[in-house]
Amino acid sequence: MGRKNSSESEDDSRDRRDKYGHSSKGDAESNGHGRRIRHGDESEFSDSDRKNRSRRHERSDGKDIKSRDKRHEKEHRERKERSRSLDEDDRRVEREKGRQGREKTHQRERLESDDEDDRGGHKRSEQRKDRTVERERERVRQDRDKTHQRERQESDVEDDREGHKRSEQRRDRTADDKHRGYKNKHDHRHLKDRRGREGDERREDQLSRKDKEEGEIREDDSKSQKQSTLQENNLNADASNWGRSGGVYIPPFKLARMMKEVQDKSSVEYQRLTWDALRKSINGLVNKVNATNIKNIIPELFGENLIRGRGLFCRSCMKSQMASPGFTDVFAALVAVVNTKFPEVGELLLRRIVLQFKRAYKRNDKHQLLAAVKFIAHLVNQQVAHEIIALELLALMLENPTDDSVEVAVGFVKECGSILQDLSPKGLHGIFERFRGILHEGEIDKRVQFLIEGLFAIRKAKFQGHPAVRPELDLVEQEDQLTHEISLEEKIDAEITLDIFKPDPQFLESEMRYEELKKTILGEESEDEAGSDAGSEEEEDEDEDEDENDEDDDDEEEDEQQMKIKDETETNLVNLRRTIYLTIMSSIDFEEAGHKLLKIKLEPGQEMELCIMLLECCSQERTYLRYYGLLGQRFCMINKVYQENFEKCFVQQYSMIHRLETNKLRNVAKFFAHLLGTFALPWHVLAYIRLTEEDTTSSSRIFIKILFQELSEHLGIRLLNEKLSDPLMQDSFESIFPKDNPKNTRFSINFFTSIGLGGITENLREYLKNMPRLIMQQQKPVSESNDEDESDRSSSGSDSSGSESESEEQSSSSESDRDERRKKRRRR
Repeated sequence: MGRKNSSESEDDSRDRRDKYGHSSKGDAESNGHGRRIRHGDESEFSDSDRKNRSRRHERSDGKDIKSRDKRHEKEHRERKERSRSLDEDDRRVEREKGRQGREKTHQRERLESDDEDDRGGHKRSEQRKDRTVERERERVRQDRDKTHQRERQESDVEDDREGHKRSEQRRDRTADDKHRGYKNKHDHRHLKDRRGREGDERREDQLSRKDKEEGEIREDDSKSQKQSTLQENNLNADASNWGRSGGVYIPPFKLARMMKEVQDKSSVEYQRLTWDALRKSINGLVNKVNATNIKNIIPELFGENLIRGRGLFCRSCMKSQMASPGFTDVFAALVAVVNTKFPEVGELLLRRIVLQFKRAYKRNDKHQLLAAVKFIAHLVNQQVAHEIIALELLALMLENPTDDSVEVAVGFVKECGSILQDLSPKGLHGIFERFRGILHEGEIDKRVQFLIEGLFAIRKAKFQGHPAVRPELDLVEQEDQLTHEISLEEKIDAEITLDIFKPDPQFLESEMRYEELKKTILGEESEDEAGSDAGSEEEEDEDEDEDENDEDDDDEEEDEQQMKIKDETETNLVNLRRTIYLTIMSSIDFEEAGHKLLKIKLEPGQEMELCIMLLECCSQERTYLRYYGLLGQRFCMINKVYQENFEKCFVQQYSMIHRLETNKLRNVAKFFAHLLGTFALPWHVLAYIRLTEEDTTSSSRIFIKILFQELSEHLGIRLLNEKLSDPLMQDSFESIFPKDNPKNTRFSINFFTSIGLGGITENLREYLKNMPRLIMQQQKPVSESNDEDESDRSSSGSDSSGSESESEEQSSSSESDRDERRKKRRRR
């Protein structure tokens, strides 16, 4: 393009030179040769003009071409941009389609995986069931193998003992032979024969032992196969076929149903069922006891037959204490209370714990030893065990001191050192002197030495922070406690057979005896006897000196009135209301709330506060909750006192109904409608409602409307009509359906018709129809009675004036009286 522009500029300059040169020549020659030049150079001018014209055309064509090229380039560029944008749009659409396709495939894969998971979950549940069955079989097989292994070990021990005896006998014989000295060949031959016989006997014993083991293995295999088939086919076997541990687990409801189905209460099956129930209940009570609820657990525990289940109680206490040593003082307090009523139970538990201590000490089982030592220490604190056993235990542990024995002894002294300081200060001083000697010897580990030094510091502080018995666990008076003296050196019988079920031929008699004993323990009969004794004494005193007692009572009442302190702040009442409110609002259902509210100790006359709080809570809700109605119904059914209090609440609420808001009014009406609909509240309370225009307000009419509409929903219109038509209750309903005045009757009929309950006013409508005729019938006997009174007066006057003997005159007078009556009636 640059070259083209330069060539064009050169052509332009050349044209200008030619033009100006020719013009100058023409001017010079124009004077003489003008005509010749004009005619002679005409061809030259035309050629130049043509060239110039062609050049101009070429330049214009070049410009057009340039503009056209630019325009084409611009169009080409725009087409490229459009195609590029279209390509980008296509790629974007393809990416979106690909993304949607991938999402669909992922969703399909997730659904397929969920289906596979569901199928796999079902398979896994079946596999879990199979695994549990296999695990149960494996457990049974392992238990069986353990028992057989134990039996084999015992048999091996016996065989070893016999072999040991034989070896000792052989050694004795060889020693005798050496002592005697066999010198001749005959003696040597006799010795060889005897040794050969002994070798033959040993070989026979080995062969017989192998045969025995092979026979036991075969018997075990056959028994395992039989037991596995029995477990698979007879999981729900009878109670009589259960084993020592109770057999297959039976849910409590099924166990109760089985106990009800048993007819013979003295049969072995029923005794086994009661044994299992006793074991479960004792285990449950012991497992859930703690320092806060021990006072509630103890009466429940005495409710079980602890004489029959004393072995179960001891085993449960020991297992629970072993599992949670932190609650040892709680278990000891429980045992202390049981020991006051059943000393044989406390003694049995103490014997078993001492035996457990001995076994753990021999086996060097530190965990079991610590648990047993801690239990013994707290039994000493509760004075169930004598302090002599504590001193014997410490002497045994410190006789040959090791790190573990000294550590156990230090822990024991921390637990019961406070009471040993009071009961046996000299014995505790001797124990601490032994600790001091062990510390000076320095043969034990540094850690244990620090423990001993810490124990001396605790003793110097008089065992502060380590009390013998916590205040909340001090439940037994010192004079009521029975202390058992057991030594570590004497033989102890654990009476393991008490843990196993045994049928009792006198089962019913023993149960009856324990029931009587339970009543005496829990104080049911003692209170009645005390009340009867007090009543008899008061009657005797009243018979002897009535006047003196009256004077004494007056003096005592005056003294009590002077000494009474009244709490005008009503703090106790406020606390009671707060407790009732929190109990009602924090309970899940009405049964839980009723159970908790019944546990609240109410003084006589405070039942009304519970009813008022229940009604207040119900009225504060946004909508009526059936929870309050069911709770009020439960209390009315439990005690008649609450029924009477709810009657008073009904009267009180109706009298102040104009003060309530519409929401509260509706809730209160529905609450009482529930009580009336469930017949928890007697219907004679409706007698307080008088349905007339003068005696009702807008609030009371709304209350009555909601009350009867809810009753119709609860009972139905037919049953409600039957209840309101009951002839025995007409006196109570007379104020709701008044018949004294037609105006009030019409008001009642119109009211019930407007609220959609016109069906219950049919009797009232009939009465209103027949009211004129009834009024006429009432007026007729009134007039007749007036006429009879006048005739009686006239006859009495004639009788007084006339003589009694003249009967004819009397008859004539009576006839005349009758005629007069007839005339009067005709005049009317």
